[in-house]
Amino acid sequence: MPRPVTPSTRQRVTVITGGSRGIGAATALRLARDGHRVGICYEQDAVAARRTADAVREAGAEAVTVRADTSDEQSVDRLFDTVRDAFGPLTGLVNNAGVSGPLGRFTETSPHVMRRVVDVNVVGTLLCARRALREMSTVHGGLGGSIVNISSAAATLGSPGEYVHYAASKAAVDAMTVGLAKEFTGEGVRVNCVQPGSVLTGMHARMGDPDRAWKKAEITPARRPGEPEEIADAVAWLLSDEASYTSGAVLRVTGGL
Repeated sequence: MPRPVTPSTRQRVTVITGGSRGIGAATALRLARDGHRVGICYEQDAVAARRTADAVREAGAEAVTVRADTSDEQSVDRLFDTVRDAFGPLTGLVNNAGVSGPLGRFTETSPHVMRRVVDVNVVGTLLCARRALREMSTVHGGLGGSIVNISSAAATLGSPGEYVHYAASKAAVDAMTVGLAKEFTGEGVRVNCVQPGSVLTGMHARMGDPDRAWKKAEITPARRPGEPEEIADAVAWLLSDEASYTSGAVLRVTGGL
């Protein structure tokens, strides 16, 4: 039986939200090696976004950077319009943008932080998925594609004493992944999710504990933090034709945690 038509038969064009640093930047470089044209979405750090785009170009691929707040619908539309105008029809989305706020007990977490986390991690992921599905779904005239959402092991661990609100937002990402896969796989769009464990990125310092990744290594069976590139490899596989029958998966990449 022949394989279905997949994005490999045309130019791969992938939007990566939160693409300037950490897992997003590593994913941009990994996808560049697979021949993707990459739209790097960032909210604040233009210098880091340009640095990642330059690295993608050095790897032989094309990149464009777009400043956007993924929790804002008009900003999301501008992001996708810019990438489409630069590279053509979309084939993939990596929903990586996320925030946590400072570490701390739930009762000490401000409602402002909670709302921002939900706005970016849940609403932003939904808005980007919605726009990508309107671009790629065959019902909407698209040619198919793939979405990979970035969740967290916190979604199942709960993260007591650190950021329960963040864990709850990532559990929502897992749920939307399953629901969207069931709704859109028949329309040519696979939807999957990666759940990273503790990974060596700058996010820990922004939460208030730069050494947190190594502290978490003590309770991780692998006895070390993950590297951003290890998460990027999982994302790249889910976007590839090798995962052509994989949709609705929540792939745990946690060193055994």
